[in-house]
Amino acid sequence: MKIGREFNFDASHFLPNYEGNCERVHGHTYRLIVEVEGELKENGMVMDFNELKDIVNAVVMKRLDHSNLNEIFENPTAENIAGWIFKELERRIPVCSVKLYEGVGKWVLIER
Repeated sequence: MKIGREFNFDASHFLPNYEGNCERVHGHTYRLIVEVEGELKENGMVMDFNELKDIVNAVVMKRLDHSNLNEIFENPTAENIAGWIFKELERRIPVCSVKLYEGVGKWVLIER
């Protein structure tokens, strides 16, 4: 069974070695969907939604929200950001997918 939760954060970045609008500093509102997979526990839950929120806030949101992503990533593409989020979360929870929207209508999906 899978459960999920959505998050939003704002951040700025530019893409080095890129020709076009994204070579200049700009910002996005990112939408993040995290899914966790597992068996139902005795309490009837795969994972408590509040526990999931607390972990994502501590691991991802605290680091990325209102940040300059170039200070965190060498090349802050949506693909690299989503990959980092997935790796950081899979150390702590049974994450099965991360979907990261960069603005409206553009997204990256990583699934296990």
